[in-house]
Amino acid sequence: MNCSSSSLQEPSNKRVKPVTKTLSANSTPQQVKVTPLKKLSLSIQRSIGSRNENRLFSFSPRTRSRDSGSAKKRSSKLWSETFDSSGEELCAREIKRQEVIFELMQGERMLVEDLHLVKKNYYEPMLKLAIMTQDELNQIFGILDTLPPLHQDLFDRLVKLRHEDGTVEQVGPTMLDWLPHLHIYKAYCCNQVAAKALLDHKRRNPAVHNFLQLCQESAFSRKLDVWSFLDLPRSRLVKYPLLLKELLKHSVPEHPDHAALSQAVSVVQAIISMINRKAGEAECEYYRKRLCYLYENQGEEDVSRSRLLLCHGELKNNKGQRLHVFLFETILVLTRLVTHNDQLEFQVYRQPIPLPELVLEDLCDGEVRVGGSIRGAFTTTNERAKNFFRVSFRDRVRGQAHTLQANDSFNKQQWVSSIRHAMVASREQNASPAASQDTPSTLINLSDLSLNCHEDRDKMEDR
Repeated sequence: MNCSSSSLQEPSNKRVKPVTKTLSANSTPQQVKVTPLKKLSLSIQRSIGSRNENRLFSFSPRTRSRDSGSAKKRSSKLWSETFDSSGEELCAREIKRQEVIFELMQGERMLVEDLHLVKKNYYEPMLKLAIMTQDELNQIFGILDTLPPLHQDLFDRLVKLRHEDGTVEQVGPTMLDWLPHLHIYKAYCCNQVAAKALLDHKRRNPAVHNFLQLCQESAFSRKLDVWSFLDLPRSRLVKYPLLLKELLKHSVPEHPDHAALSQAVSVVQAIISMINRKAGEAECEYYRKRLCYLYENQGEEDVSRSRLLLCHGELKNNKGQRLHVFLFETILVLTRLVTHNDQLEFQVYRQPIPLPELVLEDLCDGEVRVGGSIRGAFTTTNERAKNFFRVSFRDRVRGQAHTLQANDSFNKQQWVSSIRHAMVASREQNASPAASQDTPSTLINLSDLSLNCHEDRDKMEDR
């Protein structure tokens, strides 16, 4: 199940100093000396690499192949390793500042390299070999081609600030001047939902599948899938607040960079918040347009009023039919996935439930058996299922109840919590319509959940 979120999980890219040495048969192992300076540098890199900024959007984090150890690896040196003699004259706090600045610079350089790699090894070959049309490639890659100059510009600016000994005094003013250019990410991030859907659809084509598989097995890809590269800009975007906050943490209030860094943190957080809101609205609009209704009065008006899609995912009913459920900010919609003119659509199934009319029941384990009947907890003839909850109309004449099953207790509680949150927000908006117009578009973090759906035939039949 995919769910929209206000934050984004940054993949971990820990940097470890290589200390491998070859020993002869008669030699004794030599203990590698790690100076306090190197320990300090490693600790700050681990701090940056292990912390997560709030998740943004609903895409799964990048994954590596099991045999990724054989992939082409990048060299990853710390600032103190690159400019070894400089750090001996600096205090611990300043060394940490320089490590963060170095990480910022290196991240820009590597992103530019990867973006050029994407164009050279994916976009251009697929276009030349006619594996996809140019329109399809433009939809999938979006404005990716405009991003390398943007990040190359920041890298060049930071390099100009570096002294001969490798230190940088201030980056705050430079970041304040550069950060507004990140508004270009709004178009890129808003396109990601449609891009991912089209890419997944095109993967069913053997030519596309074989080409992407060959690329993933090649050394240049570092065993990463093409979507991992297309997702890199978004991942980089949400790391700026983390880096700037870390830099601010190691800058005393009297430091000449402190005030500008504090402003930069506020600026980048506001930009990301805006992009996140627009991306959430774009995702909602994308799925709204792909809903098809079998008859009138299926809640189309309530769906059209929704600006946010809180969560969605695949589930099954008691007949084994696969359904896709959408929790919009105003209504809960069950659908069937269908194909029309080679395009995926979501055919609305049964009667959608507006949130003001929704009743949510958190069912105890064992209360529902597989197949949808309720017999109590002490039955042995059929397998008893766990992690169920039920949604229905407040007025049972309005429509059928649906008993839904999450794949584990954690996911169930996330769903129950999200639906309750949506119901409360809906009641508050109805009570104060004027105030609801300014309600921020906060998306709930429920990524990678899955549900199974079983209809409660014994308790409610189709009306």
